[in-house]
Amino acid sequence: MPSVSHVSPAFAQRPLFLGFDVGGTGIKLGVVDDLGRPLAQTRIATLEEQGPQSAVARARSAMNQMLAELGLTTVDLAAVGLATPGTMDIPKGIFLQPHNLPHWHYFPIRDCVAEAFGLPTTFANDANAAAYGESWVGSGQKFHSIVLLTLGTGVGGGIIIGDLSVDGENSHGSECGHIIIDSSPAARMCGCGQPGHLEAYCSATALVKRTSELLASGRASSLSKRITAQSPLTAKLIDEEADQGDALAIEAIFELGTWLGLGCVSLMHCIDPGAVILGGAMNFGGADDPTGRRFLEHVRGVVRKHAFPIPAQRTVIDFASLGGDAGFIGAAGIARLEFHRKQHPARVSNAK
Repeated sequence: MPSVSHVSPAFAQRPLFLGFDVGGTGIKLGVVDDLGRPLAQTRIATLEEQGPQSAVARARSAMNQMLAELGLTTVDLAAVGLATPGTMDIPKGIFLQPHNLPHWHYFPIRDCVAEAFGLPTTFANDANAAAYGESWVGSGQKFHSIVLLTLGTGVGGGIIIGDLSVDGENSHGSECGHIIIDSSPAARMCGCGQPGHLEAYCSATALVKRTSELLASGRASSLSKRITAQSPLTAKLIDEEADQGDALAIEAIFELGTWLGLGCVSLMHCIDPGAVILGGAMNFGGADDPTGRRFLEHVRGVVRKHAFPIPAQRTVIDFASLGGDAGFIGAAGIARLEFHRKQHPARVSNAK
């Protein structure tokens, strides 16, 4: 995925903010200016089994080194924006039971970060933070409201309406990957244990499973020659063969696109956003790749067929533009928003 260009500290718009984006295997840290431009970023291993306190301590050391290379210190930072996988209690700043962080359950992560970094710290779901990043300075910046769907091992989601990240009453808002798109008895099972969810049809895991089913039915495909014990079937492999014109790979990708389009329509009819942005690692090459462009146009076609006429005509369906940087940029943006609200309580500032 692409990374955004960095700005020199000499040309950065103050104040500066730190984005802290936690994943199951890696943590990304980035310094972002008041206009949403990164100055620098770094990545460390999560080492999940060592627990959250160890990760926070290592993140603080990584931040210190990054700041030193920029000629800055923590005095130059106004706040930290923390983004983590769910489930969580955002108002209390604690993890609940995030499935990919089993040793971090029920830990007060926000306060731990605030104490270790010595800075005010906001807390957000990682997909919502990525959505905020795209809304602030990415593909969604021209719109008052967006939905971000991140396609990867699972399907994440974020909803931004104006300045507001839709976190929900129980910090479970914007779980777009778990809207129900198939209520039939034969509905596919989602990784969360419930049937018929968007994630069960539109994730990389779902694409591999569906392609395996098509291959098992005896269909001819160039994929059969590439799958070995050392090189199992993956979404990347399917994408590569689709690029070469393999009919079965293209069919599987377009079938996923049909389900994704139906999911987009359901979200559009609930929220009426200005844009639905498609992010995550599984974008089939994005707008720069023939398969990515065909995939996107297929999703748009499904939306035009099934959505109400006005949203079908006006809602933009497009790829995300911030790549893997969206999480830390968006987390920093949420911290920035809270900082400016406290500085100017009567003013709402989103720098759009």
